[in-house]
Amino acid sequence: VQLVESGGGSVQAGGSLKLSCAASEYAFRSCGMGWYRQAPGKERELIATINSNGARDIASYADSVKDRFTISRDTDKHTVYLQMDSLKTEDTGMYYCAAEPISGGFIYSAACPNTYWGQGTQVTVSS
Repeated sequence: VQLVESGGGSVQAGGSLKLSCAASEYAFRSCGMGWYRQAPGKERELIATINSNGARDIASYADSVKDRFTISRDTDKHTVYLQMDSLKTEDTGMYYCAAEPISGGFIYSAACPNTYWGQGTQVTVSS
């Protein structure tokens, strides 16, 4: 299973960044996909998930990023994106892509028994 994040960097508050997570086909099709972040000295937190109910993609967001971040995916490229707008200094942290057996209320444990992580990409927002 391979998850490779990219797109992190340094930006001023109010700016935007778009993260990408290139996943292996197995992870993309068998697991729920999401983004986590870990700020310095804090625990890793879930910020967004994206799943399909067969008819459409269903996204969920943590309150801290709702209305500023948008998660999406490209099924042909097996890639999940996180568009981050109106960035704040408190958005600073390491951002991780995850493929999980339980995601956004959807259960994939039969096909996806473990949680898989990417290596992370750093996002730094300065004031």
